[in-house]
Amino acid sequence: MSDASSFDQKKAMWGGRFEKPVDAFVEEFGASLPVDKRMWAQDIKGSLAHVRMLAKQGILSEKDAEAIEAGLSEIFRAIRDGKFEFDIADEDIHMAVERALIDKVGPVGGKLHTARSRNDQVALDTRVYAKDAAVLLIAAASKVRATLVRRAEEHRGTIMPGYTHMQKAQPVLFGHHLLAYFWMLTRDATRLRHAFEAADHMPLGSAALAGTTFPIDRQGVADKLGFSAVTANSMDSVSDRDFLLDLTYACTVAMVHLSRLCEELILWSTEEFGFVTMDDAYSTGSSIMPQKKNPDFAELTRGKTGRVVGDLNALLVLLKGLPLAYNKDMQEDKEAAFDAIDTLADCLRAVDGMIGSMRVNTARMQRGALGGFMAATDLADHLVTRGVPFRDAHAVVGKLVLKCEQEGRTLQDLTLEELKAASPKFGDDAMASVDIDNVVRRRGSQGGTGHERVEAQLAQARETLAADEAWLESASR
Repeated sequence: MSDASSFDQKKAMWGGRFEKPVDAFVEEFGASLPVDKRMWAQDIKGSLAHVRMLAKQGILSEKDAEAIEAGLSEIFRAIRDGKFEFDIADEDIHMAVERALIDKVGPVGGKLHTARSRNDQVALDTRVYAKDAAVLLIAAASKVRATLVRRAEEHRGTIMPGYTHMQKAQPVLFGHHLLAYFWMLTRDATRLRHAFEAADHMPLGSAALAGTTFPIDRQGVADKLGFSAVTANSMDSVSDRDFLLDLTYACTVAMVHLSRLCEELILWSTEEFGFVTMDDAYSTGSSIMPQKKNPDFAELTRGKTGRVVGDLNALLVLLKGLPLAYNKDMQEDKEAAFDAIDTLADCLRAVDGMIGSMRVNTARMQRGALGGFMAATDLADHLVTRGVPFRDAHAVVGKLVLKCEQEGRTLQDLTLEELKAASPKFGDDAMASVDIDNVVRRRGSQGGTGHERVEAQLAQARETLAADEAWLESASR
């Protein structure tokens, strides 16, 4: 044979119809191994289930299946223990494992690929990985949620200013404020669970795109791998990455929520606010200003949110124009999804540490709750209870606020006589309306910041956490 047609076929398991090797640069350019080798455990797990099914169906002999299983188990241990050498020439994790298998057990290792394609194999690996990642992220989110509940319980009675438009609005309990983020992360856990369910359909057996001629048992493989169902259409099976979109979207929204929380931590830790002091373990200093204590990791979490938003956008653009069925473009799906998963996992861990260790300056919060005329709505509501239309009451109190601003006073500084001069409808108990603790306590509507409602919310949060922990336990089996 000529040099052009005698290239080492072992360097490309698909090379039978080729007369010369792939260009050295594009071999590296086209390889996904540096990214997808992290799916080694999922790949071997899928191969073990596949070979056991082939033997059960009589497609492989029991002897061949046992040899392949033994080889795969040995490769699993080698990768796990860091003793496996990856070669970029293998292109992807599937070929890396298969080549190592053939090296260990001989030509019988080549029988593993019977009745499957890399197209359905990578779809399987990615789905198993996505399910595993969703479980880990839900667990990490639940840890942060538990920390938020714990800190909310500690500060169930701490009053702080609540804001709209970043202007003081009405006083709230700090526990209530923290629980707002608990519910955000609870919705994130729900989205991650939906992503798990979207990935929970087994694609192996779809082969390249049209199925296989062999009498395989797809449901048996699904049962062995812990899937709830098999995919319904072979072409959709190898080209579907909706589950990765779902997972990356869930990661993106969770990062947006963490970014909002970190923005508040950054503000609260400024001297101007002084509501919290970040622990030294979650702060850094300045190379030039000795006094500085910077909330760098809250800032970094806020900054990393942009990366994850970009990951979602990359996946959407990647998939938007692909014809059926599999296309090489889809090799680019994993890097974005993996980055979103990794980034969210790291940020959840960092935020959990920040929330759990920060010192809450309760006196500063409560002093802050006295400013900003935050009892104004309650003063107007007092007039409403005495028959004044709300819009008229709003105008009366607005003028009182203006008076206080001009005189450098607060609503609490006003006398009952001054209130009655503004409106004879003010009752003798009107000054109780501007007591900040009363303002908070009266917010007794469902979901409000009143003390009793926050206690009920804490109980609801604990119940929700317990239910999610039960789901996690079942999904991890």
